[in-house]
Amino acid sequence: MKLKALLVIDMQNDYFEGGAFPLWNTQQTLDNVQVAIAKAVQQNITVIHIQHVADEKMGIAPFFNAQTPGVQIHSDILAAADNAPVVVKTYADAFEGTQLQQLLQSMGCEELLVCGMMTQNCVTHTAISKTAEDYQVSILSDCCTTTDEMIHNIALHGVSTRVTLVTTEQALG
Repeated sequence: MKLKALLVIDMQNDYFEGGAFPLWNTQQTLDNVQVAIAKAVQQNITVIHIQHVADEKMGIAPFFNAQTPGVQIHSDILAAADNAPVVVKTYADAFEGTQLQQLLQSMGCEELLVCGMMTQNCVTHTAISKTAEDYQVSILSDCCTTTDEMIHNIALHGVSTRVTLVTTEQALG
């Protein structure tokens, strides 16, 4: 059996109602990601939180600025996997400039299940990263969202030739 990791990308307060950049379908996505985390934990699959923090050298960003409530990972997601490591990134690709690759290698990971926000940006950029080519990669299509349904579906279709699209049920039972 291949060692898997569930990458939970940018499930941060700014993307939810009341945040600086609320997305479409966030409550359903939150519910689905919580289910995926619970199933992963039950199967001893490592969960890794990925958190985007805007690069302060670039000035004030529209969202995810350090030391703001919006940059924090949603409390329900943290509670679902409270002991999970957090990898902080400043680029869409969660491998770029982070310790993610070293963490995955240290655990002997061979397969990645990718989910989170935003579908067309950080989720797909991480899934098709040059570094991700070292892994069997699947995107949990029911555990992602973005600005609207059309962009979400276009992004998933666009990446479907490079990575497998699965539901939580298909990937984790």
